[in-house]
Amino acid sequence: MKAFVFPGQGAQFPGMGKDLYESNAEARRLFDEANEILGFDITAIMFGGTAEELKQTRVTQPAVFLHSVATALCLGDKFQPDMVGGHSLGEFSALVAAGALSFADGLRLVSARAQAMQKACEAQPSTMAAIIGLADADVERICSEVNAEVGTCIPANYNNPGQLVISGTVEAVGVACERLKAAGAKRALPLPVGGAFHSPLMQPAKDELQAAIEATEFQTPKCPIYQNVDGQAHTEPSEIKANLIAQLTASVRWTQEVQAMLAAGATEFTECGPGKALQGMIAKIAKGVEGITIQGATDL
Repeated sequence: MKAFVFPGQGAQFPGMGKDLYESNAEARRLFDEANEILGFDITAIMFGGTAEELKQTRVTQPAVFLHSVATALCLGDKFQPDMVGGHSLGEFSALVAAGALSFADGLRLVSARAQAMQKACEAQPSTMAAIIGLADADVERICSEVNAEVGTCIPANYNNPGQLVISGTVEAVGVACERLKAAGAKRALPLPVGGAFHSPLMQPAKDELQAAIEATEFQTPKCPIYQNVDGQAHTEPSEIKANLIAQLTASVRWTQEVQAMLAAGATEFTECGPGKALQGMIAKIAKGVEGITIQGATDL
């Protein structure tokens, strides 16, 4: 069975999507439509902007979404998923590719999400860090202690066994990193992000996005979508909406999501969009399973 997966924020790179735009009429249509919907020339930043310009959340999220959806839709009849999933932002790409959301509605929601998250980041100095080489239970325990003693600090992204990203206030994450290294973590790496994604500090963004999601029409997807908040398959539009809203302040349970896809019969994972980050994670969760990456015209 074929699983198609979609990356999240952080997968962007300068020049992303340019070869697709130049070689594929469907990609050109989507990219031009995105410029109109967003009200600024996002393709100019994607094709010719610097890495620093691409790192702005209001640009990054629509750019990764646009690139990801375009690669999937440009596959045409070859896009025949038995299941889909996405990492954080990638869940919106997955929903559009699977027909649960129109491209225009998906892009508007992603833009609203990006702007709401940017505001939440500016309102509260916060950060994230990747913890390498420690059991999830140990990370959870130490985060719980720091959360009670210092400030917000929670496990945010369960990326694969031995790699868990934590999220919270700058002070709390700093204290947690020191304690986690003392507990045996191989590395505790601060991430170059502007906020504590997937933590309670995103509550203002969640409140803002909730209204936009509830006002948007969702259809039943053509195949199950595995969602981050519980790692399980969903097809009911009301459930999908609720999980998308909850996702902003909840942990991304990517490890559990991939494991659930495997249990449902997935034998091949195709990553659509910029980068190969998900394939690296999947290889550590599902050893020996075939992985395919589609991010440019040559791959198509």
